[in-house]
Order: sequence, then structure tokens, then C-alpha cells
Amino acid sequence: MRSTKAATAFAAAIETHAAVVYLAGDRAFKLKKPVDLGFLDFRERAVRESVCHREVELNRRLAPDVYLGVADVHGPDGSVCDHLVVMRRMPTDRRLTTLLAAQAPVDEALRRLARMLAAFHARAHRGPEVDAEGGRDALRGRWDATFAQLHQFYGSVLPEATAATVERLTHDFLAGRGPLFADRVAAGRIVDGHADLLANDIFCLDDGPRVLDCIEFDDRLRYVDGLDDAAFLAMDLERLGAPRLGAAFLDWYAEFTADPAPASLRHHYVAYRAYVRAKIACLRHAQGDAAAAGEATLHAELAMRHLSTGAVRLVLVGGAPGTGKSTLAGRLADRLGAVVLTSDRVRKELAGVASGQLSAAPYREGIYTAQWTQRTYDELFRRAGRLLDHGETVLLDASFTDAAQRSGARDVATATHSMLTELRCTATPATVAQRIAGRTGDPQEVSDADAMIAAVLAAEADPWPQARTIATDTTPEASMNAALAALDEAGLVLV
Repeated sequence: MRSTKAATAFAAAIETHAAVVYLAGDRAFKLKKPVDLGFLDFRERAVRESVCHREVELNRRLAPDVYLGVADVHGPDGSVCDHLVVMRRMPTDRRLTTLLAAQAPVDEALRRLARMLAAFHARAHRGPEVDAEGGRDALRGRWDATFAQLHQFYGSVLPEATAATVERLTHDFLAGRGPLFADRVAAGRIVDGHADLLANDIFCLDDGPRVLDCIEFDDRLRYVDGLDDAAFLAMDLERLGAPRLGAAFLDWYAEFTADPAPASLRHHYVAYRAYVRAKIACLRHAQGDAAAAGEATLHAELAMRHLSTGAVRLVLVGGAPGTGKSTLAGRLADRLGAVVLTSDRVRKELAGVASGQLSAAPYREGIYTAQWTQRTYDELFRRAGRLLDHGETVLLDASFTDAAQRSGARDVATATHSMLTELRCTATPATVAQRIAGRTGDPQEVSDADAMIAAVLAAEADPWPQARTIATDTTPEASMNAALAALDEAGLVLV
């Protein structure tokens, strides 16, 4: 916002891209600008009057004692020439942005706000017209509308490389996540929400938070996934230098709503809200606010980071028995919040054998025939595809000694528009032998491979030029860092 203040704090004016708010005494008066910004058109007085009344009606849902009504503005001849939203003026020192700048403790206030938002969403209006705006295609339409509006600013206000990456990652995520969004709609997660939850419009009062200024000019923009609504504030908290509070706010919201959303969806919604604010900053820049260019870039880069971190990934962690692939897969999964699917475990499930029960057999016999192995990999790919469809990053822990197996995994990544990283674990023969010998009698061990089978598999393995080789016979930290470096090359950004 750009603020013009009078000589005293009694009166002030705050200008946004679509309105001017006049502060006088204990009242605030909002005047809509007669502008056409593409996504809103306030040029007609009748439209501004209707929108003022709609703003009061909608914002009373979360701040009933703040929004007092609509006043008419009369010209010199006594005729009505415009309209004002009349509000109770909120104390500036209790504004969330002010508290953050002062490094005041706000954790409890944000937890109360998360509970309040969850309760608001629980009783919010739902229905077919609301659901229609919460699906994957509707969200893609909103993204594309934003991209179309911003193209004129690429290279001048917004860095072209950043903008291109945002568009690519957005389309990849949405293309592969149809089932995830369908499930969100079916679960009733789409609500008539707030849709503009910014820290500057939140006041932390002793008797609870007041949330102002929801979207009033287009109902469809307010029909959003509840997590999308909450992600707006998480994004703004991060922008203000408080990413821990943003993540905590989403955690509290998820707790109060029992929301099982994958981390990728959280990142996507945070990115969407950041790019919406990048658009607003570009429009303000076009209206003459030169400082808005830096704000637009900041929001665009924030969006890119979250899209990169939230990109759905399929990671192959392969190698012969004893090369440390299962250990590395587990450590990577903990770091990435990913799901691990292990071929040894799936093979035994298919055979009806307990994971800790030995099923050792001569090479390529028993449940280790070529047919059983193919069935195992097919099941791995089936499960991985379903998880990727629903926004989960998946690590496949399997030998992947056969090029055809790796080709099958690549097909899954392509079909689900998931980013693929291939890792091949290696270790010295002495390390492999020591690890396999140490498995004897371990009730948690799933693999049946002995030293002979490990040697044969290593010798028969097809070349794997696409993989990054990870030596696991150094320190666990070194192999983990090498794996993360490989993921970094594929575009991973850890927010």
C-alpha cells in the first residue's frame, strides 16, 4: 500500500490498486476507484455501489462489528455521485504486520486465527457452483488468466526466466494431479472463503482476531479450497520474513480441519497466492508506483521456490544388494517428506509372505523368477502412479539392474508429469560383504539376497548412464549430500 498521512494520526489516507481508504477519528471510509483492471471493472457508479454493499455483507462473516454499512457521497448539487464503505477503525498497533515488524509474539494469535478460519470454512457456503471453481481445470484457468495479464510485464518488471519457470512448473503440477483435485472436491474442501487473507488486513485484538477485506467483486474468486485460503496468509507471513510462522499457521489449520493434503499441494497454493500478489504489484507499477517492481519480483521468486519444492518427483534409488540403497532411500524420504516403495517388501506382500520372513531361494527361483520380478515391478509402478497422481513424491527402492525396469519407471514419471531423478548406489566389495553378513538374524531385514546373489546381480546389471552414482561406503552424510546434489540439479529447492 502507498500511504499519504496528514499532520496528525487523526486522519490519513491509504491507497491500493482498487480503492482509497480514508481514516478519520474512529472511522474508516473506503472509496472504490473507477478503474478497469481486467479482473475487476469499477468504472460504473452503480457497480461501485453494488460492490460496496456486497463488501459489507461478506466481511461481516468474519468481522461483524467492524463493517458498519454504506454511505452515499453527494456532489455540490446534492446528487449522489459515489459510495463509501463505512468501518470501525482498527488500532494500527494491533495490525499483524505491525506486530511482526516489532517482533512481538504472535504464535497464539495465529493459532486462534487458524481455529477461527477452520470454523469459518466449516460453516461456509458449499454447492455445485462452488465446487466448479475448486477443480483442477478451474485453478488452471485462474493461473492462465494471471499469466496472460502478466506477459506484458515480462522482461521489464518481472524477470523472464523466473516467469517462464513458474509457468512450466505450474502446468506440470496441474497436468498430473487430476485425481488429487477431484478428491478435494469430493471431500467438500471447496468453500465460499475469504480469498485475500493478508497480514495487513488482520488485527489481533484481545477478544480475538478481526479479518477484513475479502474478495467481493467476483464470487468465483472466493470459491476456493480451504487450504488455498489459508495458504494466502502463509505466503504473506513468509514474504514478511516469518516463514516459520507461515508453516506453523498451515499446520494448525490442517490440524483443526483434519486436512490430509500432501505437502506439494500446500506449496502449490502458496505459490499461486504469491503470483497473484506479483500481478497486483505489476498493476500498481503500471499505475505509477515504481517501488512495486521490487515487490513483484520478490513475490514471483517466492512462487518459483514453492513450485520447485512442491514439484512431484519420482526418485529411483537403485543398486545391487548391499550397496546401501534402502538406507539412503529412507534418509531421503525423511528429508523430502516422501513415500518409499521397496521392491523386497512388495514382492513378499504379493506372495503372501511376512516382510521379515525369509524366502531365500536359489538365483532366479521361488519368488525371484523373472515372472515374479516383473510382477513386483509392475506393482511398484502401479502404486507409485497412484501416489504421484495424488501429489506425493515417491522413492522407489529397488535394484533396477535391468534397463527395461528403468524404462517402465520413466513411463510412470511421464504419465504423471512428475520430475524424475535416477540414483545408482555403489559400495566396495568389502563393504557389500560386511553389510550382507550383518543382516543375519535381523528381524527388520526384508531382503533375502546373500553375497552370491549380490555379486551376480552386480555383474549382470545393464549400463545405467542416466543415473547419478552415489557412493555409500563413505559417511551417511556424504552419500546424503551427494543425493541431494543430484536432486538440486533436477531443480529441487528446499524452502
